[in-house]
Amino acid sequence: MSHVVAVIGGATAGAEVAGRLAERGAQVVVFEMNARPYGKIEDGLPRWHEALRNKEYATIGEKLSRAGVHFVPHTKIGRDLDFKALTSEWGFSSVVLACGAWRDRPLPIEGAEAYVDKGLIYQNPFIVWFNHAEEAGYDGPVFEPQDGTLVVGGGLASIDVAKVCMLETTRAKLAERGIAVELLELEVKGIPKILARHDLTYEDLGLEGCTIFYRRRVEDMPLMEAPEGASPERVAKVAKGRERILAKAMDKYRFTLEPCSSPDGLLTEDGKVVGLRLRRTKIENGRVVPLDETYERRGACVISSIGSIPEPVPGIPMKGELFAFTDWDAGRLPDFPTVFSVGNIVTGKGNIVASRKHARKVSEETIERFLGLGEDGHAGEEAMADGANAEIAAQTEQVAEFLASEPPLAPERVEAILSRVRERQAAVGYGGDYAAWLEKVAPTPAS
Repeated sequence: MSHVVAVIGGATAGAEVAGRLAERGAQVVVFEMNARPYGKIEDGLPRWHEALRNKEYATIGEKLSRAGVHFVPHTKIGRDLDFKALTSEWGFSSVVLACGAWRDRPLPIEGAEAYVDKGLIYQNPFIVWFNHAEEAGYDGPVFEPQDGTLVVGGGLASIDVAKVCMLETTRAKLAERGIAVELLELEVKGIPKILARHDLTYEDLGLEGCTIFYRRRVEDMPLMEAPEGASPERVAKVAKGRERILAKAMDKYRFTLEPCSSPDGLLTEDGKVVGLRLRRTKIENGRVVPLDETYERRGACVISSIGSIPEPVPGIPMKGELFAFTDWDAGRLPDFPTVFSVGNIVTGKGNIVASRKHARKVSEETIERFLGLGEDGHAGEEAMADGANAEIAAQTEQVAEFLASEPPLAPERVEAILSRVRERQAAVGYGGDYAAWLEKVAPTPAS
């Protein structure tokens, strides 16, 4: 006799839960909406993070390949399977939500949504395009990084967006001069060094560049965090570290940042966004205070990078932008006593670093490696994955304690659940061999 647990989402959090519960003897069914279970590692982490991505891919694969773990790809809850049916009719001992934060937080400008893909772009589809644009099977939205892009944001993800714009527009200008530069080389070496190799300066390219607009001060940017209860001296040291990190990133990739600037309106012409109206702000007691002064900045397009939130799932109650959890530590939902939640779906953060509590202990040097600011680019950044699952492990313990308090399922009930799982696997063409499936669905480069 055993317990059978459904895990919704197969990436970092889902794989960690599945692996740990399977080690304790549970049968774990992992429902993954995509063909591959890599989540934000594949679709949110820009493709220059090769070593970190490969390490995470291997870790996820090892856990989803364990005995007792049943992988079900191409299955999105709320689209292919009903959430309430999964929690009641299927007969699972427990259901664990690990489906992450995939929806961009809406830009806080009235009427902005009418201009999506009309000069207003959101971060998540933009980075998905960037990561998959060179694959033969990519059929999603297509974007063209443009000079003069305005980015609304302020965290690591917004710097990634700015880097994509700066790297690609620089490569295009060099190509006009007959100079071919690989993206990864330009990202590792940095724009000034590559240009110097060809006796050029950034000014020679005639590019305006990309600007990030941040509603707080430079020293407030969430690039690294002070430990809880830190002394004023420690807090000040962290603030200085943030300033140093940003200065290095701006020097290497040539984007600019406008602090204390909050989006106040869109500038539009002929039905398209052509810029932003911004309101000056100040920080008082840690809070953003809007001022009377506004200014305008025209640009090729606006990319909003102000955070990711969970996608609504029919049947799951919402409170504002997040699920209506009654217990945020375990991600418990009212009226669903067998449901738990782990990872980004609880934190409401989609960035691989910002979503993890352990990131608060990450050093300035580690963040610099993550941003590619060292001489060797991202060398050693895969160490960021070490210990990253400590929080998820603690959340998994709460699921395990719940299962230990419940009677195990009868053999016929276990077999009934697994029979339905095999039917779903067959329906999506998954034969039960995880390694063979990954080989089958591996992306191929465009010819």
